[in-house]
Amino acid sequence: MRQLLVTQPILLALALGMHAAVSYAAAPDISPAPQTAVGGVTLADDVDATGFRKLFNGKDLTGWDGNPKLWSVKDGAISGETTAQNPATINTFLIWTNGVVGDFELECSFRLVANNSQNFCNSGIQYRSKVLDPKVWSVGGYQADMEAGPTYTGILYEERMSRGIMAARGEKVTWDKDCNKQVTGTVGDAAAIQASIKKGEWNRYRIVAKGNHLQHFVNGLQTVDVTDDCESKRSMTGVLALQLHVGQPMLAQFKDIRLKAGSTKANAAAAAATPEFDGEWRVMHGEANGEELPAENITNLVLSIKGGRYTVMNGNETQDKGSFSADTSSKPSKLDIHPESGPIAGRTLKAIYELNGDDFKVCYAIVATEHPKSFADKDEPGNLVMYYKRIKK
Repeated sequence: MRQLLVTQPILLALALGMHAAVSYAAAPDISPAPQTAVGGVTLADDVDATGFRKLFNGKDLTGWDGNPKLWSVKDGAISGETTAQNPATINTFLIWTNGVVGDFELECSFRLVANNSQNFCNSGIQYRSKVLDPKVWSVGGYQADMEAGPTYTGILYEERMSRGIMAARGEKVTWDKDCNKQVTGTVGDAAAIQASIKKGEWNRYRIVAKGNHLQHFVNGLQTVDVTDDCESKRSMTGVLALQLHVGQPMLAQFKDIRLKAGSTKANAAAAAATPEFDGEWRVMHGEANGEELPAENITNLVLSIKGGRYTVMNGNETQDKGSFSADTSSKPSKLDIHPESGPIAGRTLKAIYELNGDDFKVCYAIVATEHPKSFADKDEPGNLVMYYKRIKK
């Protein structure tokens, strides 16, 4: 069994208060790919007067996770690129790691370049989607489709699920309670929409999701209008991601990505903000492989939670902040934590928890990419268990 030693050299910014000094003996390096906040400003700080939040800082992939061989930042734009020497072997995605979405409005600029003789370039924006395999960045769910060709930009496609094209360009559609597609009208002329798209240049995409009503717009023109009444297959919350399609060499670029969260029940569910979490919590003690963490490393740490967001303070100094979502349907209950600062910014940290009144226990999977199976940290090397007590005021 790998022994997890508690020493001073490496400070891991472990979300929800896990700012203990931890180093590893014969353990793998768990540092993420270099992704640091620029100028000390995290993405969460960048919200404009209209409520839109920038999801891309224009300089690096902070807050995003994908195959580093295929995704980078070029000329101020997120760039997914394949070549004959460096192809994508499957549809792969760059996943936004700082939260999930429910009801929202998203705007961005996109550019597609088909670097092949077949004029093939296909991409898309996943929303309310599921991460199917984090090891290969595989995602499935609603997709705002886009391509270099003449047919699919603007449609609603269901990636890796069962419904395929949910609405072709120009269609107004209802998916009924029996999961059958009903075309109920039109929202525009497909040819006119295609004529507005500037081939190989920058275009604008807008997505509006409110409840089970989904709308796409390209260059200001509405392309689809979908009401999804199919409760067994629809999705009300999930991740955002950008697609790079398998196939011929291509370049898909994105910039000016802005998200405005709605204020409905679906958005509240996405934030997973329950009143039980809200408040201030003091770190009481922690364990690594059954051994206590040094008290001097955790004594002054205070965790503050409100509305699905957290901040960790060490005295007057902010140590970490970010967002999280909770899943109470499983036993034990699960947390997906999205740090926005520190050495693990941009990574999704998996955890399980127990919340009993004023006592809060969390087991973090520091090495593994899956949720811990139990709170017995010594049985899963690389897990850390932290104990918190609510601060009474």
